Amino acid sequence: MKKITAIIPTLNEEERVENALKSVEFADEIIVIDSFSTDNTVSIVEKTKARLLQRKFDDFSNQKNYAIDHASHDWIVWLDADEVVNEALRNEIIDSVENPGDHVGFYVYRTFFFKEKALRYSGTQNDKIVRLFNKKYCRYEGKVHEKIKTQGKLGILEHRILHYSYIGFDRYIAKLNLHSTLKSEELFEGGLIITPFHLIIKPLARFIKHYFIKLGFLDGFRGFVLSYALSYGVLVRYIKLWALKQKKRKE
Repeated sequence: MKKITAIIPTLNEEERVENALKSVEFADEIIVIDSFSTDNTVSIVEKTKARLLQRKFDDFSNQKNYAIDHASHDWIVWLDADEVVNEALRNEIIDSVENPGDHVGFYVYRTFFFKEKALRYSGTQNDKIVRLFNKKYCRYEGKVHEKIKTQGKLGILEHRILHYSYIGFDRYIAKLNLHSTLKSEELFEGGLIITPFHLIIKPLARFIKHYFIKLGFLDGFRGFVLSYALSYGVLVRYIKLWALKQKKRKE
């Protein structure tokens, strides 16, 4: 049988990392790439069979590629600490690695949970991401909302990852803040000029997209909160970009 390495990135994930680790125990090797957590994440990981790597976080692609370079096996299952692989997906992953055909990787759809309740709309219904791939042909690029660059075809798995991203408003906003910081730096390097369009229209458009076009209102109050949080992330991104430009002018 072909061997699999599962990789999980962490930063202060004591509440969720144990479930993620248990869900990938089928892998021949488990690597946790930790960004120097200050809670009990490391002690939890050290009680398992996982191999712990620690690296100061700079951006998502560098962190991911560093961990991939340390993997012993070609086939990688990438799992965030707030995600869980259920039994059906586990079996499909094993079968796909054994018989990949001409695919070098596979998309996996995710079911987004608002605390313990699964959302059916709000844009989450079409959420898919590459979570299984052969490292010989795949590499991450981009600071934030990083994409995997592949040399070959990608397939799509039938079963879904369970994505427990939202466990509280403050934690979710903190996650969005990290993403907005990295995205503002990326936009700054690209020389984007800030206009009222970016500060007013784009955040509003994001809310309309998720709450109305993506049917977030059918998810009730949870759909409203998620749509609002996503639009907030867009607004903060451009405010941080404006602040970077002001800082540069002063320098």
